[in-house]
Amino acid sequence: MAQAATLNDAQIKRALRYCQSRRYVIRDSTILLFSLYTGLRAKELAALCVGDVYNEDGTVRTQFTLRAEQTKGSRTRTVFVNAALTAQLLRYAAWRNIKPSLRTAALFRSQKGNHFSANTMCQLFLNIYKACGLSDASSHSGRRTFITRLANKGVGVRVLAALAGHSSIAVTQKYIEINDTQLANAVELL
Repeated sequence: MAQAATLNDAQIKRALRYCQSRRYVIRDSTILLFSLYTGLRAKELAALCVGDVYNEDGTVRTQFTLRAEQTKGSRTRTVFVNAALTAQLLRYAAWRNIKPSLRTAALFRSQKGNHFSANTMCQLFLNIYKACGLSDASSHSGRRTFITRLANKGVGVRVLAALAGHSSIAVTQKYIEINDTQLANAVELL
């Protein structure tokens, strides 16, 4: 099976623009950005609860812990939330009217009001990317884009593996797409 496409800025903007035409604009945009800014898998996004991401006072956590049952490898890991995602999550909380009493509720609700299944989350990504003409993109594209972009900025593979929740740096290295930007930056180091 081919690897999911790594997205460039124009493709990300196209996908976000398309989300503006969907029924759940803020939810779908937030899911897409969450994937790109944290590298979470579809299964992990689907399993998130309100209390994982928001403090009891409604503020966005700067980091949170994925529980073992939320991850692919059944190992806990810390997820760090950057400023851009924090701003989006504040918009999402206002749109969804998130309250502290909803701590165990699904962060991202399906049309039926429950947690997405991992499969349904994958389908959401596929529908968005297909509608944008990104035929090689999938739910894993955000993850590959996250890892590749950090690698392009010089983040070491051990840090990338920790952020991705990989136990082996060999697995992480497979996610990094070698591109002209990396090659050009490499020769400029001489």
